[in-house]
Amino acid sequence: MQHTGLKISRPQGCAGSIPAPGTIDETRPTLMIIFDLMCDEDHPFEGWFQSAESFEEQLASGMVACPQCGSNEVRRVPSAIHLMQSVGKTEKALSEEEISSAASQMLSVYQQLVSTIIASTEDVGKEFAEEARRIHYMEAPLRSIRGEVSAEEFQSLFEEGIDVMQLPMIKKEDLN
Repeated sequence: MQHTGLKISRPQGCAGSIPAPGTIDETRPTLMIIFDLMCDEDHPFEGWFQSAESFEEQLASGMVACPQCGSNEVRRVPSAIHLMQSVGKTEKALSEEEISSAASQMLSVYQQLVSTIIASTEDVGKEFAEEARRIHYMEAPLRSIRGEVSAEEFQSLFEEGIDVMQLPMIKKEDLN
């Protein structure tokens, strides 16, 4: 999702803030996660945070506000993951802990995306291929569906020109 709009400077520690020169230790990597956010007036904007916990803390204390209208009623929306590493002038490999933290954050955002898809689609289960064809050929009402198909059924739907997408269900314990 591309965002347009203004970036408004905020005091350090608030969403979207830029640390003042000399206020960060540039010898240590600083990982930042960029969350796509939206206020109750549906204005999209970004917030940069050190962690999901940092976002939640700042949100709870009223430090996250919409740059367009100033509303503190803000929620995360599904987005691509963007991680930034600042290490000064030298290259430095990420530690195992930093990699694990980044993977955990990516899994969290992916799970949020899957939850959004589940909430906005109808589960047709193992009848997915048949129902997708019925919708495609206008034999059933147009709607968003989800369900289960084999690899062969998926390929067949794709070859027929039916727009389908595979979404693997990833569990945290599978990430190693």
